[in-house]
Amino acid sequence: MKPATFATVAVLGGTLAASFVLGPSGTRGTPTSSLPDTGVTSVALAGSLAPITRIRHGAELEPPATPTEIYEQFVPPPPPPAPPAPAHVAAAAPRPYVAPRPYVAPAGYITIPVPIYRQAMTLDCETSALRMGLAYYGHYYSDSALFAYENPDLRAPVMGPNHTVVHWGDPYTNFVGNVWGSDTTPTGYGVYYPVIVSIARSHGLPNTYGGEGFSATTIYGALSARHPVEVWVETNWMRPWLGTWTAWDGRKVRYSFVEHAVILTGVSATQVRVNDPLHGTQYWISKAQFQAVWSDFNNMAVIYQ
Repeated sequence: MKPATFATVAVLGGTLAASFVLGPSGTRGTPTSSLPDTGVTSVALAGSLAPITRIRHGAELEPPATPTEIYEQFVPPPPPPAPPAPAHVAAAAPRPYVAPRPYVAPAGYITIPVPIYRQAMTLDCETSALRMGLAYYGHYYSDSALFAYENPDLRAPVMGPNHTVVHWGDPYTNFVGNVWGSDTTPTGYGVYYPVIVSIARSHGLPNTYGGEGFSATTIYGALSARHPVEVWVETNWMRPWLGTWTAWDGRKVRYSFVEHAVILTGVSATQVRVNDPLHGTQYWISKAQFQAVWSDFNNMAVIYQ
């Protein structure tokens, strides 16, 4: 390296170091030109033909100009005053006090406070209705305790064409089939009024009676006298096909694959109230609907008293 070149490099290095550490007062040489006030300055160095650009530090820059526009906070105008109330309007007079009156049922409207039970087994609706009838008079039993007196006949049916039953048990003497079975297959069926009457009489209600061929007037009269009535109908008050099988003992048995029993607990001029063990519900249906479905089982009923 030539001595002149080495001297130039040494001077350049010293000048840069002084520019970053000492600022303008530590620069060596005389400025040859001045740039706009952008924070950058060109400095010419002794022994060099090219100027050196130096970045000015933040402390050397001028402070930003103070804004000249001043904004005022917006204040909404006050709302207009409300119009004065008319002078001719008088204060409302207080309502007269009316004492509450107790509920009075319509004429001919009678209900019986029979508890609502849901059947405990798949096909023991007759037993569950019996349980509700006994409970109304203060005799409390479980479904299973009452069902133990029904002596189920577990023999399978003899089936005929078109899914009909030709021979099966006698529901007038025993529960027919499996109480946990299916009434549409069928592997289970139910029981009729003589068995229910017998159990009711032996469990606290010796005056209970039942049968077939009851008139609607008799049933409504019993309800008006506050005697619950168990009736044989069809599930959900539908009316499918009915048939007849011959029991092992020779009796002719009218049957439906949706045979069902409920207990009536109220009556009005146009309706009867139903405690339905299928889902443990209570509801009203028209007398016309009740009588139509009830007739499918020859107006079979048990009157609890």
